[in-house]
Amino acid sequence: MNSDMLIRITRYYRALNRLRAIGLEKVFAHNLSDAAGVSAAVVRKDFSLLSIHGQKRGGYEIVDLIEKLSAILGKGDPQNVIVVGCGRIGKALMHYSGFEPDGIRVVAGFDTDPVVYSDVSHPVPVYPLSRLEEVIEALGVRVAIITVPESSAADTAEKLIDAGIKGILNFSPITLKAKPASEGGSQCVIHNINIALELEQIFYQLQFPDTMK
Repeated sequence: MNSDMLIRITRYYRALNRLRAIGLEKVFAHNLSDAAGVSAAVVRKDFSLLSIHGQKRGGYEIVDLIEKLSAILGKGDPQNVIVVGCGRIGKALMHYSGFEPDGIRVVAGFDTDPVVYSDVSHPVPVYPLSRLEEVIEALGVRVAIITVPESSAADTAEKLIDAGIKGILNFSPITLKAKPASEGGSQCVIHNINIALELEQIFYQLQFPDTMK
């Protein structure tokens, strides 16, 4: 399964949960095509590749689809995530409740500032970085979100990988790359999200729309 298809399946899954929440029991390909930004034919092709078949006129059973897509996406027990760097972005992520419907729980935060990790008003406990390995092992965490300054991002990622983290979502301004196994690195999936860069691309497309066709 390629990354584009995985993204579409995730969008189908979220759309199905919204439809179930409003009481619908069946769905058609064109209903899901809007949510994923593709044609109904692409939806049907995706489902066919996944051996998911509906009725020609009856559509797909929503509960059945959710169950099958959940298994494909590895949904099951909630997935624990930690946030390293509890500034504005980090705090916003810790307060965000929208992860829960997707089975994702932010279970802890980490920061170097004693004022931050001594503050008991956070929705999840915040610890000093010295307890990183201890908490990751105790809570069975495999994924971390980095929201630290550029200067400490690479060092933070290295600490996380050494502590057993297998996936990192990086919000810091620097692009991080996992060291390949051939160079003594541990397998770790890193996704970089540079908000400023994304905004620059939008502004560029607004200024020169013809170049993006």
